[in-house]
Amino acid sequence: MAFYSYIFSANYKRFFNRLKEVAKKENKNYIGMVFDTVYCVFRYGLGLTDYLSFQIYNKTAKEYVGTRMENKFYAKVSPSEYKAKFSMKPTFLHDFKQYVKRDYFVPKDGNYDEFISFINKHNIFMAKPLDGLGGKGVSKENVTDIDDKKAYYDKLVENHMFLEEVVVQHPDLNKLCAKSVNTMRIMTFYNNGNPRILWVGLRVGNGVNSIDNFHAKGMAVNVDMETGKLIGNGIDQELHQFSEHPVTHVKFDGFKIPCFEEAKQLVLKAALESDKILVVGWDVAVTPEGPVLIEGNRRPS
Repeated sequence: MAFYSYIFSANYKRFFNRLKEVAKKENKNYIGMVFDTVYCVFRYGLGLTDYLSFQIYNKTAKEYVGTRMENKFYAKVSPSEYKAKFSMKPTFLHDFKQYVKRDYFVPKDGNYDEFISFINKHNIFMAKPLDGLGGKGVSKENVTDIDDKKAYYDKLVENHMFLEEVVVQHPDLNKLCAKSVNTMRIMTFYNNGNPRILWVGLRVGNGVNSIDNFHAKGMAVNVDMETGKLIGNGIDQELHQFSEHPVTHVKFDGFKIPCFEEAKQLVLKAALESDKILVVGWDVAVTPEGPVLIEGNRRPS
């Protein structure tokens, strides 16, 4: 039922607009692609995003793991009854504080003085939803832009937001894109007390937005799990490929991520902290002092 709830809650307007663009680009019949999408959804359990992201219109759908099978998998390895440790961001920051290594503040009625103390220490900070996804609602704020501090604080409480100290990025990654903190997504699997790394990718901001997520038009690049070097081109949510960053013009293929071995050891140690959520996609930033966790995702894409 969770799969069909997901299907019926999809943004159909956005999907069909994108499908029209793909049909024109691929010189395919749009109506035929609509029927093919419906068939793949019900026959193979693909989500609408799956159909576009995997380019199923040019492939065989049965070769891919779709959203329906993914939901069954995560029900076993990342059961929802234990999700609060990861889905509530302040809870994650508290429980994994030795790996996070930064300050944060959760507004709630009656702690205005703590809010003032936080912004006095951190002139620039990140404002985030307590349980947001995909970077939605995340913004970088400057205290000098806040005219009425009490009104700002009240708005944070009302909108269920919290504040977080800004992560200072390693200078090597600034060369790639200094506008955003470019994070690794490192996926681990915890099996009988032995975590291992399944996959690593680097997310890179587009040079305009302050976050690196796909939803903010960021890009992702595969990472060699042994060397920490980027492999091949970057790719964005609409499957555009980039051999180099569009703003800095730094070539992706062969670019080496600093402190990569330390980052791997960090997530393997963090994975031992949760024996209920077995598969985690850790978002890892690299600072001049070494890697830190940004968050953990219990259903990583």
